[in-house]
Amino acid sequence: MLPIIGIVVVFATVFGGYVAAGGKFGVIVKALPFELTMIGGAAVGAFMIGNSGSTVKQALRDLGGAFKGAKWKKDDYNDVLALLYSLTRLAQSDPLALEAAIDDPENSPVFQKYPKIAADHRATDMICDTMRASTMNLTDPHQVEDMLEKQLDADLHHAHMGAHALQNMADGLPALGIVAAVLGIIKTMSAIDQPPTVLGGMIGGALVGTFLGVFLAYGFVGPLAARVGAIKDEEQQFYRLVRDVLIANLHKHTPNMCVEVARQNAPHDLRPTFLDLDTALKDLRKEAA
Repeated sequence: MLPIIGIVVVFATVFGGYVAAGGKFGVIVKALPFELTMIGGAAVGAFMIGNSGSTVKQALRDLGGAFKGAKWKKDDYNDVLALLYSLTRLAQSDPLALEAAIDDPENSPVFQKYPKIAADHRATDMICDTMRASTMNLTDPHQVEDMLEKQLDADLHHAHMGAHALQNMADGLPALGIVAAVLGIIKTMSAIDQPPTVLGGMIGGALVGTFLGVFLAYGFVGPLAARVGAIKDEEQQFYRLVRDVLIANLHKHTPNMCVEVARQNAPHDLRPTFLDLDTALKDLRKEAA
């Protein structure tokens, strides 16, 4: 909703101010289809030239996600802590049950209580692979933490590829606007024998290209690229929380302490309250009893 409101504000203030200052839309409307074809077409073409097919698809998906917001909500943070609490309890009390759960998470009752998390292969792979490694005597917390940190950094770099591609497009749009404006000036110069009123309209149309390139770059594509990057950073916090619990478990902390350490490191606006998490953990203990 917020990006949509922002788009409305951009249009209203820019064009509202233009009209309030006495500007007329005739020249803009007449030149807009041609300028938009040149600038937009060149931007899309350059975008395709400079990126792989997977990056183009990712950027398009990320644009849709920019209007939906981050994938993980506050309830999901509560759920993943509850899931990890159950798994760390099994790790300390029933290793055989833990092994069954992490070997087949798609059919594990422990995972299936939280279908959104179970459906996310990145989260389940991180949890299962790390816990599986711990059962194979890879129990040095510092070694595992270093391994997970490298994995998270690589995943974040890949997640930002769409945002980087969109930012590159935003950086190029003003220059493409100048290209369109230069072509308009060339057209104007070829009609230099026309009266001033005609030449004025042609020059105004050419300047629409410069306006459009800058307007699209700084009013839309650039902000959307920044929002996509911010969303990816926010979603990364979910997986860092998973890492915190797994490392705390390797340090032999109690399950309650493992999830509390991670809860404290969760983003402030998404952090479950102590009471909410405590209630969820009490319910889990009742079910297990």
